[in-house]
Amino acid sequence: MITISNKKRAFIIGVLILAAYSMLTYSITKNILLGVITDIVSGLAVIWIPLLIFPVFNPKNNKLLTYAYVISRFIEGTLMLFGGLFILNPATEGYREVIYKDFHIYFFISGAILFYLLFYRTQVIPKFISIWGIIATLILLAITTFRLFGLDLPIFQVLLLPIILNEILLAIWLMIKGFKL
Repeated sequence: MITISNKKRAFIIGVLILAAYSMLTYSITKNILLGVITDIVSGLAVIWIPLLIFPVFNPKNNKLLTYAYVISRFIEGTLMLFGGLFILNPATEGYREVIYKDFHIYFFISGAILFYLLFYRTQVIPKFISIWGIIATLILLAITTFRLFGLDLPIFQVLLLPIILNEILLAIWLMIKGFKL
């Protein structure tokens, strides 16, 4: 078993949180090779984050939440890996959007709610980051629900900023400050 310090663990998790957002590259560039690579990097990052943070979340006291979080992120990351593979074939490229729009988003939301609840319960990061993450995820859930029923307003793009900014702040916090253990 490899052991790493909590400072190094926090730094790696911060880097992985930022790497998970690289999947947005394909939507912006439509570059197939870059899309495949970034979807795979993103998917692997999403899978590794819960594995690294598992001991920090004190699974003895937060067993159900911690295991639900790990499962949710594993499914989310696996969907991202498939999304990257679907880009390779023009006949299956459309499935990537289906994966992200119709499946991935729900696992992202459930994973994020559990992630920030566990942060709140364990208090290993400042409470304001946890609370901001919970509120931002609930906003994302509301947006996703409205879109599910056919309502998609331009303001929804702006309302995505709280979760993105929160995760960037969290990543930077972890890379600089680490966990309060």
